[in-house]
Amino acid sequence: MTAANEDEPRVPIVCAECETTSRIPLSDVAETVERHNEQLHGGSDVATVDPDIVDSIADLVATDLGLLEDAE
Repeated sequence: MTAANEDEPRVPIVCAECETTSRIPLSDVAETVERHNEQLHGGSDVATVDPDIVDSIADLVATDLGLLEDAE
């Protein structure tokens, strides 16, 4: 991990099959999840970003795009 990564937001990653949870710097999430899944799960998408975080981000994006506004 580089010094720049130490200041980055950390994203929770979960793997139900391994029964593990870890927090990864945002810039390393895609590579780390892909590497974990390749090495431990034959490339299957087992480890993922915590689903609660994914839902929260989706809600923020939908709000930003005005998709959750009531029709007037």
